[in-house]
Amino acid sequence: MAKKALISTVEPRESGYRVAQVEDAANVFETASSLFWVDCADDVVADQFWYDPSDELIKANPVVVVEAPVVVAPTKEELMAQLAALQAQITAL
Repeated sequence: MAKKALISTVEPRESGYRVAQVEDAANVFETASSLFWVDCADDVVADQFWYDPSDELIKANPVVVVEAPVVVAPTKEELMAQLAALQAQITAL
């Protein structure tokens, strides 16, 4: 079944507007003047896509890649010191 995306012109995304809702074409309804419906692909999901008015296409939101921080493993000497401190705590009990 054909899908429609509800575009919100009061919610900018990238260089266009937010896809606020996606419905089967049979379920569209009248909207305020700041909203409008456009045809969309079946895989379009609200808030994960945006509407580009320059070419009238719906596009996926860019993926932000966050690199994991570099974790430096402790040295043997650091681990031995931690072990000695834990053994001392156990002995003190």
